[in-house]
Amino acid sequence: MNGIVNISRRDFLKTGALLGGGLILGFSIEPERSTSEASNKPARFVPNAFIRIGADDSVTIIVNKSEMGQGVYTSLPMLVAEELEADWSKILIKPAPVDHAYDHTQWGPMQGTGGSSSVKSEWERLSKVGAAARMMLIAAAADIWKVNPDKCRAEKSFVIGPDQRLSYGQLAERASTLEPPKEIVLKKTGHSEFIGKPMKRLDTPDKIHGTAVFGIDAKAPEMLVAVVARSPVFGGKVKSFKADKAKVMPGVKAAVQVDTGVAVIADDFWSALQGRAALEIVWDEGPLASLDTTKQVAEYASMAQKLGAVARKEGDVDQALKTASKQISAEYTVPYLAHATMETLNCLIDLRDDSCELWVSSQLQTVDRNSAASIVGLKAEQVKLNTTYLGCGFGRKANPHSDFVSEAAHVAKAARQANVKRPIKVIWTREDDTMGGYYRPLWYDRIAAGLDKDGAPVAWRHTIVGQSIVAGTPFEKGLMKEGIDQTSVEGAADTPYAIPNILVDLHSPKIGVPVQWWRSVGHSHTAFVVESFIDELAHAAGKDPYEFRVALLKNHPRNLGVLKLAAEKSGWGKPLPVGHTRGIAVHESFGSIISQVAEVSVKPDGKVTVHKVVCAIDCGKTVNPDTIKAQMEGGIVFGLSAALHDEITFKNGRVEQSNFNDYPMLRMEEMPVVEVYIVDSKEAPGGVGEPGVPPIAPAVCNAIFASTGKRIRSLPIRPADLKKA
Repeated sequence: MNGIVNISRRDFLKTGALLGGGLILGFSIEPERSTSEASNKPARFVPNAFIRIGADDSVTIIVNKSEMGQGVYTSLPMLVAEELEADWSKILIKPAPVDHAYDHTQWGPMQGTGGSSSVKSEWERLSKVGAAARMMLIAAAADIWKVNPDKCRAEKSFVIGPDQRLSYGQLAERASTLEPPKEIVLKKTGHSEFIGKPMKRLDTPDKIHGTAVFGIDAKAPEMLVAVVARSPVFGGKVKSFKADKAKVMPGVKAAVQVDTGVAVIADDFWSALQGRAALEIVWDEGPLASLDTTKQVAEYASMAQKLGAVARKEGDVDQALKTASKQISAEYTVPYLAHATMETLNCLIDLRDDSCELWVSSQLQTVDRNSAASIVGLKAEQVKLNTTYLGCGFGRKANPHSDFVSEAAHVAKAARQANVKRPIKVIWTREDDTMGGYYRPLWYDRIAAGLDKDGAPVAWRHTIVGQSIVAGTPFEKGLMKEGIDQTSVEGAADTPYAIPNILVDLHSPKIGVPVQWWRSVGHSHTAFVVESFIDELAHAAGKDPYEFRVALLKNHPRNLGVLKLAAEKSGWGKPLPVGHTRGIAVHESFGSIISQVAEVSVKPDGKVTVHKVVCAIDCGKTVNPDTIKAQMEGGIVFGLSAALHDEITFKNGRVEQSNFNDYPMLRMEEMPVVEVYIVDSKEAPGGVGEPGVPPIAPAVCNAIFASTGKRIRSLPIRPADLKKA
């Protein structure tokens, strides 16, 4: 990173942010990028305009991450405000426009939110932005008072001198004329005004008042609404269609064919929906018309009998298995999963002859903007993307293929060709996405291990079968190494357990079912398999599952720390109510380590009740502990929904689930008590949005085994399999 630079109001406004005057700061990243995508002139330094201080003392912080409930509209401003010494009551937030100035610091030339990377990727940059602003404001005050800046200090949006004080608003004009500091000095560690302390979220008032604008809320003058009839089978195409009945329905304006099917455009959503129902479409269902989940699992099982691409190899697994005192093996399966976001997919697009504007719940702004521009035949700088609040994301709105945004662009383009030249909002119903969206892949795992005479594992062989989510996407180069999708094996190939002989291999079959990241990505399946099988080994060795893990994590103090904390806080080993048992799991993902202990009971009819979950997390340095706790609670709910209820299955090429009636979320009466304990850590910050999900399924399943003696090796948990005879 190269420092702070001043930029002119003209250059700053090229980024598309609707900001006024005052002190504007940008932060440079790389020398070769342009100041703005609207400018073709290369610049040595590229400003990221994260701060605007107004004459009214307001401090506007431009947030380059999408807010989908995870709290970045609070945590990232906290990073700036801490170094800026700002008055928190004066902080305002605005979403960043699409510009290379706001690119992700770890993903390359791309703006986006995901992988629990917001805080860890922005901590250094935003801290320096805040510090530089503070230094410039102090310099401005010192200049006015004709004193040494060392005689001044900043506090709650004031600069205080030897015998006088000026507010940031009063200093903004003078500060904007100064040269930025060549060396940025951060505050001394020790005292923090905001960092590490619970802070109320800045986005809460708008959400309580109902003024927060989500994508589904976006409106434009004379806006129309479209819904698309898509093939009932993935890969299917329109053979022919008749829209006569649809076009005569009240409110329907047009029916146009697009790449994904047939779009009905109407005055409102209901009219469009009724018009779609009246379409007569003949489909060419394509090669997936006979896709069947049962057959697919059988094919995966056959594939797992052979060695795949090797992701990790240490020692001689085959020899170690042969000489082991005891061998244990198992097969695990987890299903396709839908994201089931509360806000269904939508995109409002206003396409004109020489411009285009989008309002969308996006996690991948650059990819979505560029995809839309390519489809409608405009330059990237002619397309403006407005990021709204996201009513959940879970990865679905970070689609590498920009599926729902691209579809909206195709609809708008086809509509103009049909002489419909008005803004159009394309809305997916929940059934549309559940039955025809993108999914967490189905996974099949074959695993074997050997124990020595003392019950210690000496060999571990793990074969994974499942679709790649990064092949053919913009992320392939960074996440595919030697033909192995790293997201497929994460949490398995890097298991921290001390086992001398390890082999992890991968098969990535190519199937036409669209897949992408789902909250916690590969860890969502590898944690279930690894932590369940470790539990199997502990019982096979006749050892306590907690103590068994402790022995295997002796070289990983952070993992060991959270494991011990969760066990201590849950009362591991202490008596429980009759019929209650505990299960434990520990897993590292996205730079954070989490251990969870689930307290469970199983009724004679097989119904599982999760009474309590104790969660310990080491996520390194913390920003807002309230957010961390909330994300752990949310991750546990998300993971429990999948573990207890959810699956996407295929029969005759069609998805068998459709909505919350057959793809349910955890109900209020199913919600366990959740306790969250945060390790006081000085390590680099890790993620918190995704790591809460992986440990919950194995913790619950391990508790079920302790209660019933039955192993759960396939999700979701089925009461019929646990029912007493």
